[in-house]
Amino acid sequence: MAYVIYEKSSTFIMGKMNTRTGEVRPDHRQSYKTMPAAKAALTRMSKRYRADLLETVNDPLYRYGIAEAEYFHNTIEKSRTVYSIMDHQKEKPITERVNTPYYCSPSSETYWSM
Repeated sequence: MAYVIYEKSSTFIMGKMNTRTGEVRPDHRQSYKTMPAAKAALTRMSKRYRADLLETVNDPLYRYGIAEAEYFHNTIEKSRTVYSIMDHQKEKPITERVNTPYYCSPSSETYWSM
């Protein structure tokens, strides 16, 4: 089993925290082996955030959630509609998951260049 930390509003999978800046960016590859490891990472994010800003409005404890990876991908993760870059008439919309890497999306030039 693997666990992910995700942003509740957008369902982006969040990566590790940058220790110098305290910034957390979306990273579709990040997962944790156990629930306590994911909770520890979320606690570290929250402590760093509170030490820097001294407010609790956007505290990671309230903005992010933890879920088992398979459950997250099957029930929680949102999708978006994109159009293929090769479809010039934009007639056939494609539905893909929010955490699809850019290079795997038919809406990117990188996908068609490989």
